Amino acid sequence: MARRSKTILDDLAVLPWWVNVILAAVVFLSFKYLVPTISFQNPFVKGIATALPSLAPIVAGLLCIVAAISAFNAWRKGRLIERQAGIGTLRTISWREFEDLVGEAYRRQGYAVTETGGGGADGGVDLILKRNGEKLLVQCKHWKNDKVGVKVVRELYGIVAAESASGGIVISSGTFTQEAKDFARDKPIDLLDGSLLLNLIAEVQKTPAITIEKADDCICPACGSTMVLRTAKRGAKAGDKFWGCSTFPKCKATKPYSA
Repeated sequence: MARRSKTILDDLAVLPWWVNVILAAVVFLSFKYLVPTISFQNPFVKGIATALPSLAPIVAGLLCIVAAISAFNAWRKGRLIERQAGIGTLRTISWREFEDLVGEAYRRQGYAVTETGGGGADGGVDLILKRNGEKLLVQCKHWKNDKVGVKVVRELYGIVAAESASGGIVISSGTFTQEAKDFARDKPIDLLDGSLLLNLIAEVQKTPAITIEKADDCICPACGSTMVLRTAKRGAKAGDKFWGCSTFPKCKATKPYSA
């Protein structure tokens, strides 16, 4: 099924709800009180300016509706994250919910997340992640039975190179073929199967699986801050636990973890 083109309302709906509320207030005050005080010489512009005060409550009301939609979407995505308890629940959601789930997980990690809609001119990239100058392209594969093959990984690698992105991530609720793993091994492409995705979700849930070391053994050797138990999500040690500084990315010091 083809995905519909995005509109400006779709773009506004992904903003925090309070941004739309503020925008509604600014638009209302500007249209209602500021614009009438300005003298326009151009007849066309003057005609538009004359109509704006009467449009103020309509446009502001529309933005308030968008704010309500934004608040609902934030609540829905939060619920989607919190109700994931294992591979079973992960595989019962729709492909759209799967993309929302992945996007919200990375958003909670501090990434700016752009939902592209996939399948179009972007080459099938579903999410664009940005943080600290890093740009990652994400492709979501909600495949319940089949393994993700090398073709998908190879295509994403080509897009990463063409876009000069920092790297790419293929995320699946299932698994990857050995050929796909071999291809990605020496490239800036991370493969997250269902189990690694569940680890990512667990870290950002309201009751995350993160533990603080004992008071006499939890100090960062570089800056003296508290260290927290984290799980590597990328690279050769993906899935391994380690102690990381709580001030990351300001301080990137780590310590090995032993159970």
